[in-house]
Amino acid sequence: MHDATAGQGVKVRWQASTLEVAGTAAGPLALRQCLPVDIRVRGQVVVAAAIGVPQRFYTAFSQWLAAHGYAVTTFDYRGHAESLHGPLRQAKVNLMDWAADCAAVATHLRIQSPSVPLYWIGHSVGAQLPGMNAPPLPIDGLLCIASGSGYWRDNAPPTRRKVLLWWWGIAPLITSVCGCMPGKKWGLVGDLPAGVIWQWRKWCMHPNYGIGVEGEPLRKAYAAARYPLHAFSMEDDEMMSWRSTASLVSWYRNCPQSIERLRMLDTPLRRIGHFGFFRAEMERSLWPRALSVLERWLDGTTQMTPKGQPPAGHGTTFSKIERSALAASKQPGQGELFSEIS
Repeated sequence: MHDATAGQGVKVRWQASTLEVAGTAAGPLALRQCLPVDIRVRGQVVVAAAIGVPQRFYTAFSQWLAAHGYAVTTFDYRGHAESLHGPLRQAKVNLMDWAADCAAVATHLRIQSPSVPLYWIGHSVGAQLPGMNAPPLPIDGLLCIASGSGYWRDNAPPTRRKVLLWWWGIAPLITSVCGCMPGKKWGLVGDLPAGVIWQWRKWCMHPNYGIGVEGEPLRKAYAAARYPLHAFSMEDDEMMSWRSTASLVSWYRNCPQSIERLRMLDTPLRRIGHFGFFRAEMERSLWPRALSVLERWLDGTTQMTPKGQPPAGHGTTFSKIERSALAASKQPGQGELFSEIS
């Protein structure tokens, strides 16, 4: 346990713990929780990582949220980063196991603090995994950041131009030879278990992504979710296009939902990309947008209905952009395919 100072000079406290996942020999999950020290906890937030990204990447954002009265939990999926126990090539886990990790974390926090609202912030795959669980996660809202379907044709242009080489050449070759994906040293996608890579490859090659491969159980799982959903789509995301984000949102078809487009010109560096939202430089420009969504949910002022349509007689408070216009817009590509965050 250690203390830190977040935005506004508010003191926050980090504490580490582990969480056993039922029915697995892969070892416990590594959790970190950031709590405000001198102010009341108004809500709980889980920040779920993108594929190949360690939980510590989200430290600055977590501290900032904690300074605004939220107890923030991060974790590493089984077989990755601090939740890797033993050699990487011996980690026998896949993406469905990671979905179960999400359920375990959400259930643990709900039991721990049943009367405190619980919200999920998913970065990339961290927003795909929650909906794969039946019954649905016991959460009160899902904020999707730079997420979408991984189907290769729906990738943003910079990734789409390279992704077939990745899935038909680089990834299968390295994974077959090494028995895992030791991608960190090559700046590819991070260190991942073989089961994650092989399953992810199957999903990304199917137009309906995981639902197309895993079938009706996954479709029903997404449809069973009823919590409000808000998605941030980055106009310069080199991986996720507007179309891929719209696909993800459509899977959660019975959730009150909306999509908001974030413009790179509204940020200090004039750049967001797939990873930029969580960088400390976005504290004044983008992070308040996430807080605004959480505050609306906390206050019970969400006014969206399933399919993202505003209820009769009410104007929407969310940015609404025509899909046709976004489909035609350019998505500048900077950075390499699945490059490791720094």
